[in-house]
Amino acid sequence: MEVVVIGAGVAGLGVAWRLASAGCRVRVLERARPGAGASTAAAGMLAPVSEAELIEDSALELKLESLRRWPGFVASLEAASGVELEYRGDGTLVVALDRDDAEQVRRHYERMVELGLPASWVSGEEARGMEPLLSPTIPAAISIPSDHQVDPLRLIEALVVAVERAGGVIESGVEVEEIEVWGGAARGVVGRGADGAEARWAAEVVVVAAGAWTRRLRGLPGRLGRAIRPVKGQMMALLMEPEPVLRRVVRAPECYLIPRRDGRLILGATSEERGFDERLTAGGMFELLRGAWETLPITYELPLLRSWTGLRPAALDNEPLLGQTSVSGLVMAGGLYRNGILLTPITADVVSEAVLSGAQPALAAHLSPRRLE
Repeated sequence: MEVVVIGAGVAGLGVAWRLASAGCRVRVLERARPGAGASTAAAGMLAPVSEAELIEDSALELKLESLRRWPGFVASLEAASGVELEYRGDGTLVVALDRDDAEQVRRHYERMVELGLPASWVSGEEARGMEPLLSPTIPAAISIPSDHQVDPLRLIEALVVAVERAGGVIESGVEVEEIEVWGGAARGVVGRGADGAEARWAAEVVVVAAGAWTRRLRGLPGRLGRAIRPVKGQMMALLMEPEPVLRRVVRAPECYLIPRRDGRLILGATSEERGFDERLTAGGMFELLRGAWETLPITYELPLLRSWTGLRPAALDNEPLLGQTSVSGLVMAGGLYRNGILLTPITADVVSEAVLSGAQPALAAHLSPRRLE
């Protein structure tokens, strides 16, 4: 089976790896370079429990199932690529900064208990016992041992190697403009190659994993051409020196802090409906730094390494678009919004199953792209 995948983010590469490993002839077409969109801009948190208050019940089980698949996914991807993903199971703390925050965090915790999720309520003193450099004013927190993290840069690196070792081809600098549809079936894509010349790539199946840039593709059925919008996030990295200042992820009301083994401390992330505007703003940087300083005062003294933005791909209803469209041979892996890294294993499994079987997998029946056509 000849498959073209549009987009070399974690979704597209994960699907491409699964399909190439199953014997498909896979070509991944990427407008910039692998991971250049939301994937490497992401924080890498695998945190469905932390975000349970923000997740619709219908989507929570999918996210929990993807989290359960992460250890096996790490083992198989590291074996296939030889790249260590820096998957960390240190857990997450959701902290309150004052009494008002504590009431909200308590409601968050009660929601977790109601859903039967693994979490425990800890005092501010207990939280500082776990992370000694947290602010002395923190009154309480939730400890969530099951919410983990992975380094998105390593994840992209590993997926690229795994795709190519499985026989897949990745072309960078390619601008796909249109999906060719004849007789109700996808037949390939057209656009411009890395040299700028017009080009066509024939395929029996086209997988759309173009992230926020999906809305710039022609040939999608019905409303799908406008079903995904970009949501801007601003982030920065500090240098923890001379030693790590955190061991686990900390989520505060205005920011989250993610320690990396290489000494980086990632601060994120704003959420802004600004279209394709990828500019950093003074206000965005201020909010991140203020939130981090209120949570972990030592951040005031840490060197600033860099700052960046990313465009999260969000569907009209903020839920993923996974599986078959009404066009034969046209499959989507999009709309992953804030959970692209978390959903990487299940996206790879569900979408590759849809391609190989020609049917919508039962696990993602409610996430069919047809709901927004």
